[in-house]
Amino acid sequence: MEKIIIPEYLKPMVDLYYANHAKKLYDIVDKILFKLHFVDVDKNDFYSLANETFMYAIRDYDSSVSFESFLCSCLYKKFCTEMTRRNREKRKADRMSVSIDAPIGEGEDITIGDTIADDFSIEKELFEKTEEGYSKRMLAYLGRLSSLQREVLKLNTAGYLPNEIREELQISEREYTDCYAAIRSYRNVSVLLS
Repeated sequence: MEKIIIPEYLKPMVDLYYANHAKKLYDIVDKILFKLHFVDVDKNDFYSLANETFMYAIRDYDSSVSFESFLCSCLYKKFCTEMTRRNREKRKADRMSVSIDAPIGEGEDITIGDTIADDFSIEKELFEKTEEGYSKRMLAYLGRLSSLQREVLKLNTAGYLPNEIREELQISEREYTDCYAAIRSYRNVSVLLS
């Protein structure tokens, strides 16, 4: 960061914004983040940006408007630019990602997720019964599934292949895929992991 020389007449303003651990500056930051609906961000990142932006605002301030208005405008623009940069990075990462439900090879019924080593399986949970029947977690999980999804799960745990399940239940490949995705979806499986 370049060295910024603060004119003497602006030093009281710097002291005002940085008094009480920069409370005035950080209150402005909080209001801008709220206005922009940036609620799930690390505020410390934006406080750091605000400190940098504040120094540039001091350097560029021309007294045609109030300093606070000028500072708010600078912070607003800087935060929008930062969120645009972050969103670009996310999209860039998303374009490079591959779903764990992606099939391996053409015409294969094996997915990338099937090859990941893990000791958890829905089938294992399904067969771990308590004296009263299924565990509370399994009952909660099964309660989230439709009757068709439960039938697909039942046949899958019995060792049927996908084409055999589709034939047995007389459902299309799309219906089977949707059922299988629901059976494995984090939203449904998450009750088993708690």
